[in-house]
Amino acid sequence: MRAAVMQGLHKPLSIETVPDPEPGEGEVVVKVGRCGICGSDLHMTEDPAYGQGAGSILGHEFAGEIVELGKGVEGLAKGDLVAVSPLKSCGRCPACLAGNVSWCDGFGLQGGGYAEFALTKPNQCVKLPKSASLADGAIIEPLAVALHGVAMAGMHIGDKVLILGAGPIGLAAAFWARRMGAGRVVVQDVATWQQDRALAMGAHDFVADRTDPIGAAERALGGKADVVFECVGVPGLIAQAVEQVRARGTIVLLGLCTVPDTFNSFAMLSKEVRLVTSAFFTAHEYHAALDALDRGAAEPRLLVTETIPLASTPTVFEALRRRTQQCKVLIAPGT
Repeated sequence: MRAAVMQGLHKPLSIETVPDPEPGEGEVVVKVGRCGICGSDLHMTEDPAYGQGAGSILGHEFAGEIVELGKGVEGLAKGDLVAVSPLKSCGRCPACLAGNVSWCDGFGLQGGGYAEFALTKPNQCVKLPKSASLADGAIIEPLAVALHGVAMAGMHIGDKVLILGAGPIGLAAAFWARRMGAGRVVVQDVATWQQDRALAMGAHDFVADRTDPIGAAERALGGKADVVFECVGVPGLIAQAVEQVRARGTIVLLGLCTVPDTFNSFAMLSKEVRLVTSAFFTAHEYHAALDALDRGAAEPRLLVTETIPLASTPTVFEALRRRTQQCKVLIAPGT
């Protein structure tokens, strides 16, 4: 099969022919129909903290068709269209049965979507309803990540919500915050490229003021935020969020940052700010994200700005290292 293969840190991906995956006992092979390029994929090729290197096939936001079943697989059949949750787990322990798969002792992360076929486990496969496309299946993961963050925030109906970062996670957070009753939602970024998309997905206003970001956001919200979502992962934004949130407000960290960051803990303490970290999602949130699409929510589909063939992946991947007007790019490995 063809795959976009990592050549090492700080090196472009390369299209290679690699062996087709063969399912072992309790495994399935998925013919990948669509796979999203995630910002964390870009980080994986730049930062050794993620543990990826030469030979890795990235891609954890994918959906496709079941084409091979290993021994003992039940509940799935060849031809089933599925979204694949990237959270690997045993599927049997108390954490898994409660839907908290990221707390399983056997937890790991699934990749492999930048290829024509991928190997996975049945408990990671969620059957797509007839209303959902393979492209829908590929955006469930970022929707679930954002939903988990909003759920962790403890947001109340009518709250003022500020979202730092207009990438896919920030925009998905805006969708969920508005859907769950936020009184005012403002998205803040350093560029206006995603302004129309943010407003279409539920934000009431969009702010891109580099000279006075704190004042601009406060004017757009009509005061300090009750909840601030940091969806970028850039040092300095926690400190900015502390200034932007009200006393006894909440800051939720959704952005991935693997380098040290500093902030004035006294400023946070004096306001009794609640700092919440959010990672991954529960199985229930993954299903809830799919359910929103199944019930007709059109806004999340606005995240997708382009669908590319597998052969274009290395070029587009490198272009995404720079800020562009792209939001979520999907790979169609079969084209």
